[in-house]
Amino acid sequence: MPKGPSIAVAVVLERRELDSRWATHEWQAASVLPDVGGMPRVLVDRDGIRQVVFPGFEVALYADEAEGYYLNASSGQPCVFVSIRCDEEGADPYPFQVTASYNEASRWMDGGERVDRALAGPEFAAWLGSWVEDNYRPEPKRRIRPRSFDQKDPT
Repeated sequence: MPKGPSIAVAVVLERRELDSRWATHEWQAASVLPDVGGMPRVLVDRDGIRQVVFPGFEVALYADEAEGYYLNASSGQPCVFVSIRCDEEGADPYPFQVTASYNEASRWMDGGERVDRALAGPEFAAWLGSWVEDNYRPEPKRRIRPRSFDQKDPT
C-alpha cells in the first residue's frame, strides 16, 4: 500500500522511581514531540525522574489503516502508540516504532510487543483528524438474514 503523508517525531521515555518491593523504577512513554534531530539524549534527571528523548521516528498514514486512525482520532484523547523494547535484563528500554493506528498497535500487542500510548499534541491530533475526515469511509454494514427467517410458518 502506498504511503500517505507522514510526520517526523521524537519519543520521550520517562523513568520514575517506585516505592515498591518488586521494582525500583518504571519506564513509560511520556510524550511524542515534533522531531528534534540528533542522538538520544537526557532531557531531565532530577527528583527521581529521568526523561530521555529519542529522535528520528516517522508516523506515516496508510489508506488501509484508515479505520485504525479513525478509532484513535475519534476516541476523545487521540494518542501516538509507541512500541518499546529492552534488549536485555537491566538495560534501559528504547522506543522501537510508532503509529497512530489503533489497529496496528493492537496487532503489535497481539505479537507480544509492549505498547505504550502518549497523548497526541493538538497539532498532531489536528493533522490526524484532518486526514481521517478526508480519507476514512466506513464500510457499509451487510447483515445477512438467516434463511430460517425466510421460511413460512408451517401451521
